Amino acid sequence: MSRNVFLYEKGELGLSDTEIFQGLKESINGMRLDKVLIIPPDITRFYSKAGFITNQYYHLLKGISNQIDILPALGTHVPMDKAELDMMFGDIPHEHFIVHDWRNDIVDIGTVPSDYIFDITDGMWEQPVVCEVNKKIMEGNYDLILSVGQVVPHEVIGMANHSKNILVGCGGKQTINGSHMIGAVYGMERMMGKDNTPVRKILDYAMEHFLNKLPIIFVLTVTTENRGKVLTRGLFIGPGRKGFEAAVELAQKRNINFIDKGIKKCVVFLEPKEFKSTWLGNKAVYRTRMAIADGGELIVLGPGITRFGEDDKIDKLIRKYGYTNTANIMEKFRTNKDLQENMSAAAHLIHGSSEGRFQITYAVNNLSQKEIESVNYKYVDYQQMIKIYNPEKLTYGWNIVSGEEIYYIPNPALGLWIDKNRF
Repeated sequence: MSRNVFLYEKGELGLSDTEIFQGLKESINGMRLDKVLIIPPDITRFYSKAGFITNQYYHLLKGISNQIDILPALGTHVPMDKAELDMMFGDIPHEHFIVHDWRNDIVDIGTVPSDYIFDITDGMWEQPVVCEVNKKIMEGNYDLILSVGQVVPHEVIGMANHSKNILVGCGGKQTINGSHMIGAVYGMERMMGKDNTPVRKILDYAMEHFLNKLPIIFVLTVTTENRGKVLTRGLFIGPGRKGFEAAVELAQKRNINFIDKGIKKCVVFLEPKEFKSTWLGNKAVYRTRMAIADGGELIVLGPGITRFGEDDKIDKLIRKYGYTNTANIMEKFRTNKDLQENMSAAAHLIHGSSEGRFQITYAVNNLSQKEIESVNYKYVDYQQMIKIYNPEKLTYGWNIVSGEEIYYIPNPALGLWIDKNRF
């Protein structure tokens, strides 16, 4: 099994591609490998540097392995098309990629018991969580499984990646539903940016009890973004939890942004190649809600948004129930079977609400005013809105636009913003 390889940037320019390559090479040096599975994120984590890392591992392994499979951790997301595969993973032939089907291509590996869940959630949830993963992970007889991804604040689990990449990214309906609902009920403000949250403990339990015999190495990055350029602040490779804990510590320093005062008007841009649904685009809500002042407004610039859910069934549920507040969604959950059978959708509706504290406005090209307002958001036309708030002219942070102070965020996926007076 690989030894730990931890790399930190020197200065403020991020790790170079050469430094990253050498770290990857060192992590598999001397291994004799016949079959390898790489599990990277999909296009929704474009700025994770995982595409480059997966490409470099492919070329390093090509000469020493007979079979290299790549299973993007889609979770409930839409499968990547050929153009997206090329954009993210470069020259890897498409026949190496396997599409994860979270509803069908999974196996049950065990159940996290209800008494354990009751204890770690302070009694807020007591249903057991059935853990499912893609059958290739369990039945592929791989000599090495490389789980690649980015550690960054996350609304469901606290800090993304590690066990989440496998058990949610390559998980099944029951695991995804259970983990998302527990996170929503427990409260994302209690978890975002933290390790050892209830959802993290559930997935770690599954790793320890159900996946402990698999040859898994985690390859984790901490990144920031500056005008479209990814800066890799750290690379952490190894089995177990040490690399993840080091990455969490760095991400807490690099990706959590404390602001001196509450934001009255926050403008967030969603990169169209990365964000095509509110299921993903609502990172603009999750990652800013702890920074927006009561009575404020969040304006989401979403030129690529074409739908609500990534999955057709979840899209219909979002359209049916809309984004309201926790009390209302929990009441609907208790009385409607369709939400009970799709807990991740119920959780998402809670996460996408401002709880009535501030207004959420979506500026889009490809959804109608009727559609946006039907899910309880305010609608504005994207082309009209960018005449006022032009992403090409705004700079990250505080801006003055026509005498009004606004706070601009060019990519909500890479951070968490908090009013330090409310924290």
